[in-house]
Amino acid sequence: MVMGSSARTLSGLLLAAVVVTGCGGGQSDLEEYIDKVKARPGGRIDPLPQVKPYETFAYEADNLRSPFVPDRPTSRAGASGPRPEASRPKEYLEQFPIDSLAMAGTISQGNSTYGLVQTRDGLLHKVKPGNYIGQYDGRVVAVTPAEIRIEELVPDGIGGFYKRSAAIALNN
Repeated sequence: MVMGSSARTLSGLLLAAVVVTGCGGGQSDLEEYIDKVKARPGGRIDPLPQVKPYETFAYEADNLRSPFVPDRPTSRAGASGPRPEASRPKEYLEQFPIDSLAMAGTISQGNSTYGLVQTRDGLLHKVKPGNYIGQYDGRVVAVTPAEIRIEELVPDGIGGFYKRSAAIALNN
């Protein structure tokens, strides 16, 4: 049996009405929960914090030295101070930073006492007062049984140099 187009339309409308009425039921538990939530007493909201007024600051250090200007004058004052010898040949231990070297002991030969310096690769080197060591033109000034004292020429950043004392202590 073949249905006409009006019968199809009528059956479609009937089916839609059944579906819509089926979706409308079963919401009583949701409405009950909403009523319970609305019946609860409201909580207290904390007040907003007080905003403190901004206090201005007047900078009154105009007459003091600027922290962005070096302490020392920039007029090449370091030119008259100590300077490394540019013409002297570099010694082997000058390629290592002092903190990477270790004192392994001392050795005496005749009237001279030498310090034994160990590099990170495990090699031992003899040094005596007058030898150069470290990356800042460090010159060995004394060798004692406990340490090797060094005097370095460190750049001051404005063209000059200053002397700095350092030491390599004996490892126990």
